Amino acid sequence: MKINWPNALTLFRIFLIPIFAAVYYFPPPLGNVLAVSIFIIAAFTDWLDGYLARVLNQTSALGAFLDPVADKLMVAVALVLLVSDNNLHYIALPAAVIVGREIAISALREWMAEVGRKSSVAVSFLGKVKTVLQMFAIVLLLLSNPLHAGILLVSGYLALYIAALLTLWSMVVYLKAAWDDSHPTLEQK
Repeated sequence: MKINWPNALTLFRIFLIPIFAAVYYFPPPLGNVLAVSIFIIAAFTDWLDGYLARVLNQTSALGAFLDPVADKLMVAVALVLLVSDNNLHYIALPAAVIVGREIAISALREWMAEVGRKSSVAVSFLGKVKTVLQMFAIVLLLLSNPLHAGILLVSGYLALYIAALLTLWSMVVYLKAAWDDSHPTLEQK
């Protein structure tokens, strides 16, 4: 099997996850800086692999499967690490909402693909905004020093709670689209 550039970048992002988790535990500020750097590299390669796949016409079934898995793994690991920090217990609720939504929507997409209606739950603009805000919030929280509740920490909390609300909203949009697509009205029949 030949690996193209977009898939190589996705595999690189998956490779970065355990490294990210390890450097998170380095003493501050080194751990903070390294974790944020790896997280930003992962976010950039997420954008880059999608861009290259479209520009180079190198989309593949493997890439379509692995890309969202890599994203969800990186975000889930980051949130679990942040929640595990006793001083950041305020993010447990939005973290649970975000991770729970990702599992639910992944299952929904799988089911819709099985019934031949994958396009009805394709990634939306709202989903992209939610993802950008999640990434921004995680970067702020990774950079912040939990012992000093400064502007980074407060901004990170706020951004994560807004991302969690957008997460719920986008989940409702996806569920409604799937429901409408699988339960046509009388006019559509």
